[in-house]
Amino acid sequence: MYVVEPIGPTETKELFESLEKRFLYSVKSEVHGACVRLLTDQVRTKDVWENNFYNMSENVRSHCRLVVLDQEGEGLTVKYDPLTRTAFLFNFEYYGWIKSVALAVVSDLLEDQHRIYSVHGAALDVAGTGASLIAPSKTGKTTHSWGLLRGRDARLITDDWYFVHLSDRLPLAYGSEKNFYIDEDIGGIWPEYRDLVDETEFDNKGRAIVDVRWTVGLGGVVPMTTMRKIILLKRDKGDDMLSREMSTEDALQYLLSNDLCNPHQLVRDDRKLKLRTDFFRRYLNACEVHMVNTAAPAEEAHREVQRIVRS
Repeated sequence: MYVVEPIGPTETKELFESLEKRFLYSVKSEVHGACVRLLTDQVRTKDVWENNFYNMSENVRSHCRLVVLDQEGEGLTVKYDPLTRTAFLFNFEYYGWIKSVALAVVSDLLEDQHRIYSVHGAALDVAGTGASLIAPSKTGKTTHSWGLLRGRDARLITDDWYFVHLSDRLPLAYGSEKNFYIDEDIGGIWPEYRDLVDETEFDNKGRAIVDVRWTVGLGGVVPMTTMRKIILLKRDKGDDMLSREMSTEDALQYLLSNDLCNPHQLVRDDRKLKLRTDFFRRYLNACEVHMVNTAAPAEEAHREVQRIVRS
C-alpha cells in the first residue's frame, strides 16, 4: 500500500514550479459534479483515465488536481494538500490506486463543502430496489455485485465507489465512473462475462477498464438509485453463521473496526472521523442492513445475497 504524506500550499507551489519544464499530459474529467484535472507523464495512465471517467470541458476550472509521475528518489507515495485538494502520486503503476485516490480527493471536497458523502462499495438497482455491498478487501464484493448484475432486472451504479445524498427521504446513491475496472478472472466466476473478458486487453495486474454495457446492454448501467438494502460482507471460517440482519450500531462498529472498508481516506483526523461516523450512522439507520459470511461456498453465499436483495 502507498504512504500518504500531508503537505501544505507552499510545498504544493514548489512542486508545481519543479514541473514547469516537464512534458505532462493534461485531462479534465467530471466526477459527481467536480472537475478533476489529471497531469501525468504516463501515457498509459492518461489513456486508461480517459476511458474510466466522463469528460469535462477544458474551459471549466478544476476543483481538484491529481499529478501522477514517475520520479526517482521517491517511494510509492501520495503527497496530499487538503487546502488546495491537490494530490501528487509518485511511482504508481497500479491504476486501481490512481482512480481510488482521485475519488478520495473528490470525496474530501464534497463531504466538507456540500454534505455529500462517499462509500467504498458496490451499488446496484435490482427490480427497483437499491442494494449496496460493502466489504473489506478480498471478501467478495466484486464477485457478488457482478453476480447480481446477471439478472435482467438488475442495473449497475458502480462496483467500487459511490456518493450518497441524505435527506428526510430514503438515501440516493450516485455513481461517477463511465466505465469499470474489472479482474480478468470474472469470466471464470460468471460465464456470462467470458465474451467481455475475451475482447479486453488486461494490464500486468490482470485488470482493465471495460464498458460493461457491451454485455448487459445500454440499460444495464444507470447513474443513481434509491438505496434500501445494505449488505456487509465478511469472510470468517470460524463462524458458522451464513447471514443475519444487523442493527445500526452493530453495523457501524463493524465498519469502524474495518477502517470503513476504505483504505483510500486521505485525511484521517478526528474531525473527519466524526463526520464520516455520523454519516454512516444516518445512512445505515435509513436502510435494511444484513451481514453475509462469504466463507461459505460461493454458490451458497451468492444465493443468500440474492435472497436478501430480492426479499
